[in-house]
Amino acid sequence: MRAVVQRVDGASVTVADAGGEGGGSAVVGEIVGEGLCVLVGVTHGDTAEKAAQLARKLWSVRILEGEKSCSDVNAPLLVISQFTLYGDARKGRRPTWNAAAPGEIAEPLVDEVVAQLRALGAQVETGRFGADMRVSLTNHGPFTVIVEV
Repeated sequence: MRAVVQRVDGASVTVADAGGEGGGSAVVGEIVGEGLCVLVGVTHGDTAEKAAQLARKLWSVRILEGEKSCSDVNAPLLVISQFTLYGDARKGRRPTWNAAAPGEIAEPLVDEVVAQLRALGAQVETGRFGADMRVSLTNHGPFTVIVEV
């Protein structure tokens, strides 16, 4: 599993209204104030154990202001599935997605990361798996790290 983790001062994710004729969008996940926006990618061979390991790392990594973790200050996390984290653009002009796990494998593992974070006591908001999402955030720092388990 791979995660791109950004320290933020607020973040939200919207999706287009399903079937809406107005072409509007709806916020499906939002955090206010200091927290983490986390894009999660799943590859072949990832397991529920790796999802739990990633959740523990996200909850305890000390990248918030003053070298604090989400667990230290009860900061929220916005977790969004992102299969493109396993894109490979080394050859040609089009990335390949061969390393990304298919949706039927990836979705339950992203859900497991969220469930494990909540079991640790985290406030977690999410995107919508497979949806065309728009993510808005204020990156604090800017501060972005990649976490792999």
